[in-house]
Amino acid sequence: MTQCDRTKADNSSLQADAAASSGTAPRTIDVVAFIDAQKFSIYQSAILLLCFLVLAADGFDAAAIGYIAPALVAKWGVSRGALGPVMSAALIGLGVGALVAGPIADRIGRKTVLIMSVACFGLWSLVAAQAHSVGTLTALRLLTGLGLGAAMPNAMTLMSEYAPARIRAFVVNVMNCGFSFGLVMGGVGSAWLIPKFGWQSVLVAGGIGPLVLSVLLVALLPESVQFLVARSNVPARIARILGRIVPGARLDGCHFVATHADAQPSRDESPFAVLLSRRYRLGTLMLWVGYFMTLLIYYFLTNWLPTLMKDAGLSIRNAALMTSLFPLGGMVGNICVGWVMDRFDGARVIALTYGLTAVLLLVTGRAMGYPGALGALLFLCGVLLIGAGTSMSALAVTFYPMHGRATGVSWMHGMGRPGGVAGAWVGAALIGMGWNLGAVFSLLAVPALAAAFAVYATAPRKRHRAFLAHEQPDQVQ
Repeated sequence: MTQCDRTKADNSSLQADAAASSGTAPRTIDVVAFIDAQKFSIYQSAILLLCFLVLAADGFDAAAIGYIAPALVAKWGVSRGALGPVMSAALIGLGVGALVAGPIADRIGRKTVLIMSVACFGLWSLVAAQAHSVGTLTALRLLTGLGLGAAMPNAMTLMSEYAPARIRAFVVNVMNCGFSFGLVMGGVGSAWLIPKFGWQSVLVAGGIGPLVLSVLLVALLPESVQFLVARSNVPARIARILGRIVPGARLDGCHFVATHADAQPSRDESPFAVLLSRRYRLGTLMLWVGYFMTLLIYYFLTNWLPTLMKDAGLSIRNAALMTSLFPLGGMVGNICVGWVMDRFDGARVIALTYGLTAVLLLVTGRAMGYPGALGALLFLCGVLLIGAGTSMSALAVTFYPMHGRATGVSWMHGMGRPGGVAGAWVGAALIGMGWNLGAVFSLLAVPALAAAFAVYATAPRKRHRAFLAHEQPDQVQ
C-alpha cells in the first residue's frame, strides 16, 4: 500500500469518528484500506496466536502416524510396507477436506468452517487411539484427515484478511510456524510418551488439544471483516471488530465496504469458477504443480524419516529427536522467506528457495555416518523446503480475490495432497526395496527442481496478472 492509500484510510477513519459525533450522514470506510493503514495491533496478534495454535494442532496430528509407525511395527508385528495405507489415509482425507471446505467457507464464513474442522480432527484422533488393526486405523485416519485438510487453508485465509498488506506474507508465514511447531512437539512428545504410555497416548494428546482449542475459537476468534462486508454487511459487528483493532475509534453508524476485495459475484456463482477463469488460470496451475511437488517431498520425509533413521542405526527415541530437526528448521524458514517475500517478488523468491532445496538434498544424501552434520543438514532442509512450501500459501492468499480466496487456497492444498499420498506410497516402496537414506535424498532433489521451474516459469506473468486482478479488474479480459 502506498503512503497515499494509508493517508486516505486514516482520513476515512477520522471522518467516520467526526460523523458519528456530529450526527451527519454516515461515512464510508473501506475495511481493507483501514486494516492496511494500521499498525499490527494486540487484537490481531491474538488472532495470529489462535491461528498459530490451530496449525500446531494440525501439524501434531498430521505427523502423529509417522512418529508412532516404528512402535506399531513392533507392537502389531506388521511389515513397514503394510503401514503404507495408514500413512496415505490421512493425506487422502486432507485432500478431500481441503477441496470441500474452501467453497463452503466462501459461502458460510471462515470461522464456522475452521471451528468445525478443528473439532472434527480432534474427535477422530481420540477414536483412532482405540484402533487394534491396520484396517481400522486406516479408516479412522481418513476421517481425521478430513478435519485436518479443512483447517489449514481456512486459518491461512482468515489470518491473511486481518494482516496489513505490507507485512502479509510475513504474518501468514509466522502463523504457519505453528504447523512446524506441532511437528516438533510431535517428535519431542512422542519420544517421551511412547516409552511410558504406548503409541495410543500420542493420538490421545492429538485429540484432547484440538477439542479444547475449538471451544476457545468459538469464544475468541472473529469472522473475517471482508467476508462480513461481502456477505451480510452487519455494520455493528464490523464496527465492533475494527474497534478492537483500533481501540477508541468511533465507528458506529459508518457504512463499510471492501472495494479492494474485487466485485462480489452473485450467490449462484461458484467460487471455483474464479480459479480457472482466464485471469487466474495460469497462476492456479502453477500453484497446484508447485504444491504437489512440495508435499511429495515433505510427507515422504515426515512419514518415513524416523524409520530410515532407525534403519541407519539410531534408537527409536533418537530417530524421533533427529527427525524433529526438520520441522524445527521449517519454523526458521517460514519467518525468513516470508520477510523476504514482502520485499521482493514472491514467486521468484520461492523458486530460488526450491532450487537451493534441491542442492541441499543432494548434499544431505552424502552425510550418512556423520550424525552431527546430518542433523544440521536436516535442519537446513527444513528451513528451505518448508519455508518455500509455506510461502506458496502466502502467495495464494494474495493472488485470489476475496470471493474465491478460501476456495483458491483450499484447492491448492487439495490438489497438492496427491503429492503427499504419492510421497507416502513411494516411501513404502523404496524402503521395501532396501533404499538407504542417501539414495532417497538424492531422488527427492528431482521434485524440488520441478517445483522451482514451475514457479519460476510463470513468475513474471503471474505478478502482472495479480496486479491487474487486484488493481485494474475492468481492464482484464
